[in-house]
Amino acid sequence: MNRLSHLDDEGRARMVDVGGKPPQRRTARARGHIRLAAATRAIVAENAAAKGDVLAVAEIAGVQAAKQTSSLIPLCHPLQLDCIRVVARLDDDGVRVDSKVSCVGPTGVEMEALTAVTVALLTVYDMCKAADKAMAIHDIVLVDKRKEDPA
Repeated sequence: MNRLSHLDDEGRARMVDVGGKPPQRRTARARGHIRLAAATRAIVAENAAAKGDVLAVAEIAGVQAAKQTSSLIPLCHPLQLDCIRVVARLDDDGVRVDSKVSCVGPTGVEMEALTAVTVALLTVYDMCKAADKAMAIHDIVLVDKRKEDPA
């Protein structure tokens, strides 16, 4: 088993030193889902939620969350993100959220992509909680991460 990178030799938590790593183009994609009752899906589809446009607000919340990841996750590095895309779509049993985050830097953007999806789904939950007591957030996963030399 590989050693955890966020622990020092004594087992204490630490931020990984990425100062000597060359900058590379880093991209990560994540996805997740929230299950909604049929009546709640209809409210979202008709843009009739009391708090406003559920999908649009969720997308904006996801973008904001990606930018705040290093403030939320203690050992994440602050990164200069150059692209954040969050898409929330109604599907047959709820809302699916996809994110894509990129930067040129010394470390990856997986946490930013996952944070974007998670907060977008929490926003859907918050905006629909008055109408649906059985919502379930699930299947938040990292779909892909890549690094390549910057062009």
